[in-house]
Amino acid sequence: MTGDPYLPLLTALYGAEAETVATRLRLSLALHPQPPQPPRSAGLPLSERDALLISYGDQLTRRAGDGSAAEPPLRTLAEFCAATLPGLVSSVHLLPFYPASSDDGFSVVDYRAVDPALGGWEDVARFRPRFRLMFDAVINHVSAQSAWFRAFLSGDPAFQNDFITVTGDPDLMRVVRPRALPLLTTFATPGGERRVWTTFSADQVDLNYQNPDVLLEIIDTLLFYVDQGASLLRLDAIAYLWKEIGTTCLHRPQTHAVIQLLRAVLDEAAPATLLVTETNVPHVDNVSYFGDGANEAQLVYNFALPPLTLHAFHTGRAEALSAWAATLERPTNQVTFFNFLASHDGIGLNPARGLLPEAEIDALVAHAQAQGGHVSYKTNADGTASPYELNINYFDALSDSAAGEPLGTAMDRFVCAHAIMFALAGVPGIYFHSLFGSRGWPEGLALTGRSRTINRQKLDLEPFAAELAAPGRRRAVFERLAHLLRLRAAHSAFHPLGRQQVVAAGPGVFALRRAAPDGSAPIVCLHNVSAAPQVARLDSVALEWPETAARDLIDGHVTFGDNSGLGVGLAAYQAAWLAPTRG
Repeated sequence: MTGDPYLPLLTALYGAEAETVATRLRLSLALHPQPPQPPRSAGLPLSERDALLISYGDQLTRRAGDGSAAEPPLRTLAEFCAATLPGLVSSVHLLPFYPASSDDGFSVVDYRAVDPALGGWEDVARFRPRFRLMFDAVINHVSAQSAWFRAFLSGDPAFQNDFITVTGDPDLMRVVRPRALPLLTTFATPGGERRVWTTFSADQVDLNYQNPDVLLEIIDTLLFYVDQGASLLRLDAIAYLWKEIGTTCLHRPQTHAVIQLLRAVLDEAAPATLLVTETNVPHVDNVSYFGDGANEAQLVYNFALPPLTLHAFHTGRAEALSAWAATLERPTNQVTFFNFLASHDGIGLNPARGLLPEAEIDALVAHAQAQGGHVSYKTNADGTASPYELNINYFDALSDSAAGEPLGTAMDRFVCAHAIMFALAGVPGIYFHSLFGSRGWPEGLALTGRSRTINRQKLDLEPFAAELAAPGRRRAVFERLAHLLRLRAAHSAFHPLGRQQVVAAGPGVFALRRAAPDGSAPIVCLHNVSAAPQVARLDSVALEWPETAARDLIDGHVTFGDNSGLGVGLAAYQAAWLAPTRG
């Protein structure tokens, strides 16, 4: 197997077994032949026209007269997206649509099936004529109710090394915990009770990647997803993949080696498929999943963006957000950021640590609680707990209902926050509830007892469509965000690989100069994060701005200046995307 590109990575993982594993991997690849595809280009196959909707497969249900689903919810969602979103988003991230036992789909029972309550593979395929699809690869753990784990519990010798068991009393204090829950769960087996590693919950049993059989099974599963039309694969909770007692079990070198192997496999077998890593960790660790810019993920979730944006609007000051944005760098033109503000999860606080003082993180926590949100905690190495995630709808997190502010002010703030996300270099991902102006769902939290449910409401199509068609919050938010998405798609300055420079425009304004990858077509994006009007003064020489006037792409207003620069007035929470013009 000399010269096999997989062998060095497999050797790092499995030592003397590497050649045997490489042979088995080649046999697995042969079972998933792909249509002839051009080799991956040196750049990234994305453009300013790319944006992604994040949605549950059963986000919308069309009801029959008796209240039952009139059709599979995946079909309903596909038809709604086809009718509503062309030209706005290019891809749809379908959150886990597999049979699952808990965690709203993230405790997967069967990786290769569609939950019958949502539809079938033919319904997943309905999205593909118009949209690329991102599937979740929930490969850190599997459901305790799965056939895979039940085989382990039954004592089947073929599966005894597929999960991580702990005997004795080893020191596990260094293990980084994302939840304030026990790390080990006791299960009964024919050979007696066994303590099994469960990072996220007792129903989510971690897979043992020190066993190459597990890795090969997962690679075969990911290739199956490609066969089913996945263009992007989201590696869920990937930072926790490799466990080694005596370490933090986070960001292990072997975890990066596994990701590099997945990338190498896809580069050969399905070069149009992109890897996206989901690592809710401090920024410096998060960006490590770019690898060297050619050997790991093509897109990395930009986890610091949601809390820093929230902080900017809460304080009315953009310095922390601007300082962080000025550090954003891509190691090559083969990678970019996946930018988002809201998702099915809450607003992670760990990514803000080291970027914001703890007192200001505590202020975000207090505000979220005042707005009806909840807080999830993680267990620290010393046994204490600290806030890990704000469980609140992003519209609510940005609002100040206690102060009785007008709805229009809250909407202006919400739209301006999304203008920041759309303006940043990368690919924007927008959660269904954000795109359509949803508020939180406290009733859901009461029903399930799970804090994240507050931002996971499922909707009946007919009343939702009626709300969207009528004047009001949903329609206004959707129309304004759709306008921004269309503008973004029409200007090469917003290319995911385009140039980006943070501009000094006053503490209350987050400002960027964007340009196409070749430096052409510059646009200056101004975002007033404060409740007071601002005047952003722009230096024409420093910005290489050849004209003496600028037209706001968002509202069409033209601002005139002179050879020294422009003074651009911004109302409270106004965004202005300025293109040079001769007036």
